[in-house]
Amino acid sequence: MELWIALGAAALLALFLISQYNKLIRLNVAVDEAWAQIEVQLQRRSDLIPNLVETVKGYASHESATFEKVVQARAAATSATAVPDVAAADGMLTQALRGLLAVAENYPDLKASANFLSLQEELATTENKVSFARQFYNDNVRALNTAIKTVPSSFFAGFAKVGEREFYEVDDPQARNAPKVQF
Repeated sequence: MELWIALGAAALLALFLISQYNKLIRLNVAVDEAWAQIEVQLQRRSDLIPNLVETVKGYASHESATFEKVVQARAAATSATAVPDVAAADGMLTQALRGLLAVAENYPDLKASANFLSLQEELATTENKVSFARQFYNDNVRALNTAIKTVPSSFFAGFAKVGEREFYEVDDPQARNAPKVQF
């Protein structure tokens, strides 16, 4: 009888160990999947930018400094790989796109162009998807990091070769400014 109790306890312990290991692996895979979604959406945005730049160039060819900033920011964004580098490049690209869209505001014919309006709508949709992908990634990173730091999963993180991940944070100075409201 004691042998059966010992075997049962060993089986329960083995199931517990396997479940903790699998939990960490599942969370790690979820973070990888979420990161892949960010990359997909950033690539989608990157693919839209040349068309947007060319459309604006047709109306505002003398705004070359603005176009150059967008091109440089896009190049940095497509070459970054680590989370902090991608986030920094993403912030630079967002700032450059704001500058490009601000230039467009000065050209009524451009703002009325069907091609520009279509590209602007596509960019807005993509920006929303990028934002949702960032949030999904950060949610998964939070779940993984919490599991790694809490008992009992913390005992199995090294064995599962799963480590903490960095959150995706874009340093956007304009996002921190309170909007001006005037009546």
